[in-house]
Amino acid sequence: MENAITLASDIPVMHTPTGGWHGDMPEPVLARCNEPLVPGAPDLRGTWRVVGVERGGQAAPADDPVYGHIQRIEQAGNRLVVTAGHIIHDMVVDGTEDNGVHDVAEFDLKTPIVVVATYEDGVHVLRPVGFPIEVTRRLDGEHMIWQYLDFVARLERIHS
Repeated sequence: MENAITLASDIPVMHTPTGGWHGDMPEPVLARCNEPLVPGAPDLRGTWRVVGVERGGQAAPADDPVYGHIQRIEQAGNRLVVTAGHIIHDMVVDGTEDNGVHDVAEFDLKTPIVVVATYEDGVHVLRPVGFPIEVTRRLDGEHMIWQYLDFVARLERIHS
């Protein structure tokens, strides 16, 4: 069937390989999925590069390690996959622990994490279970704003 829809739920969930991925970024997880995004999901699909960083409301120095960070975001239906910094965080964005991220933290590639994912007012919100923090991604014109722990980054799409 030429017009058949491949649902995000038809594709197995991916996880960060033991020790993280190294070298070239792994192949996209949702490449063959053509399910439309759910209502309320911002279209964050593409490969993004950090071009601006603020810490404490001030521009970070040019040697801040966040500059140049690359992340690929895939979306289909209510599923979202972030591939970056040696991790693959694959999630269903439905507000549940069961379907959220079940993977390892990027900082050491071995600490287990569970993260609840939602879309709220056009923002992708991640809430790690057991931690009083939020990680967010939202569009701002042609850029994506990524708020993570102690910084806010502005990213440009380098590939759609």
